Amino acid sequence: MERRNRAVEALKRLKYIDSLDDEQRALLLEEWVNKYINDLEQKPFYTDLTYPQAVELSELYHKNISFLKKHTVYIKESMDSLKKERKFFN
Repeated sequence: MERRNRAVEALKRLKYIDSLDDEQRALLLEEWVNKYINDLEQKPFYTDLTYPQAVELSELYHKNISFLKKHTVYIKESMDSLKKERKFFN
């Protein structure tokens, strides 16, 4: 039962994170991954979800991976722009 509660909690948390603005979303996604995915002591939690919940988790997970890829590109472009400005003013 405890594992099921952890799985449902992870899904609810991911739904909440998905509703945030980009900066907060990126930061909290990192925390979510560290808590639920990188914890090697725990067995995979997604096996304890019902089928509709597992599908929803999968969709949110892949949506957020895509978001993080785009966000990384955006941050890189912003940093490159700042470097150009700094070089211009020096």
